[in-house]
Amino acid sequence: MEIIFKERQKFTQWWFWLILIGLGTIAVYGFFTQIILGEQFGNKPMSDVGMVFFAIGVFGFIYFNWYMTLISEINDDGIKMRFIPFVKKNIQWSEIQSVKIVNYGFVGYGIRLGSKYGTVYNINGNKGLAIELKNGKKIVIGTQRENELNKALKKMPVANTLQN
Repeated sequence: MEIIFKERQKFTQWWFWLILIGLGTIAVYGFFTQIILGEQFGNKPMSDVGMVFFAIGVFGFIYFNWYMTLISEINDDGIKMRFIPFVKKNIQWSEIQSVKIVNYGFVGYGIRLGSKYGTVYNINGNKGLAIELKNGKKIVIGTQRENELNKALKKMPVANTLQN
């Protein structure tokens, strides 16, 4: 099985990480102030146990967003997509009615249901591979490398359904 195209995407938006770092800084400062120094943090401080759970929760959320990854792969068998840790799809070429690269507009990041293109799996940007299956289901897999993706699709069995 030859891999024709592979793309791995992670959240790289600077503003998003700035918010998460700010939240992490508050958690560290609050933990240090209240647990290590023994001083109350804030006007209405939470309990020490609450502060520990808050810090763990914040860093769990930061790790979760760092861990989240969208991987798309095109090979001789079909299209594989993983949105770690949520979804894993393997679509065979025989299941595909049509594919096209679309500009779906900004729908937010993550998994979006109910767009005119079906379910959208997106980490960044507004372009993706729209796949319509023979059973009528539609999905879009976001991409940052539309030109390479388009070249790869032209080599595949669905090239005759490729719409630009």
